[in-house]
Amino acid sequence: MPEDLYPFKLISMIRKPGPSDISLDDRFEIGGKALGLLNAREMLHDIDPDEIPGIDLDIPDMVVIGTSVFDAFIERNPLAEIAFSIVKDNRIAHAFQQATIPFEVLGDLRNLLEKWNMPLAIRSSGLLEDSMQHPFAGVYLTKMIPNNAVSLEARFQKLVEAIKFVWASTYFRVAKDYCQATNLDIHTEKMAVIIQKMVGKRHQNRYYPELSGVARSYNFYPVKPARPEDGVVSLALGLGKTVVDGGKTWTYSPKYPTIPPPFKTIQDTLHETQNEFWLVNMSEDYEYDPIKETEHMLQENIRTAEKDQVLEHLVSTYDLEMDRSSMGLGGRGPRVLTFAPLLHLKTIPFNNLVNQILQTFEARLSYPVEIEFAMTFNPHHFSLLQVRPMKIPKDNLVMTEEELTGADTLIASKHVLGNGILEGIQDIVYVKPDCFDLKLTKQITLELENHNKRLLEKNRPYVLIVFGRLGTLDPWLGIPITWGQICGARVIVEATQENVKVELSQGSHYFHNIINLDVKYFSMPYSQPYRIQWDWLASQPVEHEGMSTRHVKLDQSLTVKVDGKKGWGIIYRNELKTPA
Repeated sequence: MPEDLYPFKLISMIRKPGPSDISLDDRFEIGGKALGLLNAREMLHDIDPDEIPGIDLDIPDMVVIGTSVFDAFIERNPLAEIAFSIVKDNRIAHAFQQATIPFEVLGDLRNLLEKWNMPLAIRSSGLLEDSMQHPFAGVYLTKMIPNNAVSLEARFQKLVEAIKFVWASTYFRVAKDYCQATNLDIHTEKMAVIIQKMVGKRHQNRYYPELSGVARSYNFYPVKPARPEDGVVSLALGLGKTVVDGGKTWTYSPKYPTIPPPFKTIQDTLHETQNEFWLVNMSEDYEYDPIKETEHMLQENIRTAEKDQVLEHLVSTYDLEMDRSSMGLGGRGPRVLTFAPLLHLKTIPFNNLVNQILQTFEARLSYPVEIEFAMTFNPHHFSLLQVRPMKIPKDNLVMTEEELTGADTLIASKHVLGNGILEGIQDIVYVKPDCFDLKLTKQITLELENHNKRLLEKNRPYVLIVFGRLGTLDPWLGIPITWGQICGARVIVEATQENVKVELSQGSHYFHNIINLDVKYFSMPYSQPYRIQWDWLASQPVEHEGMSTRHVKLDQSLTVKVDGKKGWGIIYRNELKTPA
């Protein structure tokens, strides 16, 4: 395309009330994530401010670099050859950093930074993002920048580096594997970039929101008395990276916000609740690395947040002598992120607001929804960061108790995502139970990625069986793997052992992809009576084997049956037992 035909511009969404103010061409330019936020901005008008007194509600100001600028960047430099190659991600990222952004938008970017000198989130907005058919959640990357240097030129340089990094993530291995697993053509993807004001407050050289979270209007793992349609919320202190990457969060039903947590003892609560949080490093002392997502991010202990005096609405305090916790900051014991003052006292109508947003958006979209948000207090300010539709099973597939214990049952569980029957899979990749060690989870991640790559190339879907929590960044909770590293799996089994009894995976991006791509997901809590038939698996012919993992190829295909209404599921050892 000739250069003079590119409609170069930054598309401002600072004062736009909704998508009706964006032309059809601009809607194509801004990508899926930005369009979802535009729709959300219009729907927020349906929220009654009288029902949420004392809380300001908004979507943070943002501008979008259109997909046509991305096209020109790839074409002019040129970058297509390395972008579509099989080289490592860091080589692609370095090539993008060496390239030149189209000069037509440089002036607009400089003008933007003359007005904005607060921390910024540079976020992806691909054309394929946030759709139910191909959600792409968590596949592309986000870069946080402090944007506080004295020199405008220095701030401009960091912004340009961040934009190039997000563009480069379009072609990282995770994205390519995801496209291959979902029968998409990576050559057709176009990437817009959102430049958005970050939510938070500054505390010396630290910048972060007091509260981040993800809420869904449908919950696949309800704890009684909650029902699936009552929804679920996960909360964390600091940046939302803790939530979306599967860290320790506080999870509850918005219909029953004060139900006690599923911990047997105070010690379990102390161990399983969040004790570290993410923030933006505002200091000039950082390790320069423009191709690292967390270049300007740090993790700090909750004690740092207490020094910053931001825990008033978020914690309980553990009394060592009484061996119990009490709501708030009274006493000198360890602080526990239970969010009890926020959820129990109701002096801030936070939970009411979350319920209203979920109900309003679900009614307007005619689908269950998932939202990401951040909040600051004193004054109270709630910011909506992302909105995605969810797909849930609608067909009823009846399953009986007797089927769960049948002679040909390889795996059975009453904690399963998905719905329907899946046949034809003959490959199983699993973590060897006698070799699993939480100290080795990073090595296990590499082994699983290699199995996935090999099976993707042969177009062979597989069953994946692991231990601990998948998708977490904490290797002591499970396997710190991304969706793109296992995206060829059509069935995922997350098991626990007696010494690894973590809660179910909670990563927002991770589960959004599983739900919307109709991956069957089995959770095998150690407390349930059903067990994986490990002896049978060990007797199957091995095709590839690592130190901690094994890939077996079966002589006959498996049959997977999931009752989405009950949440029950079975994997049969052969298709001769296919249920009616």
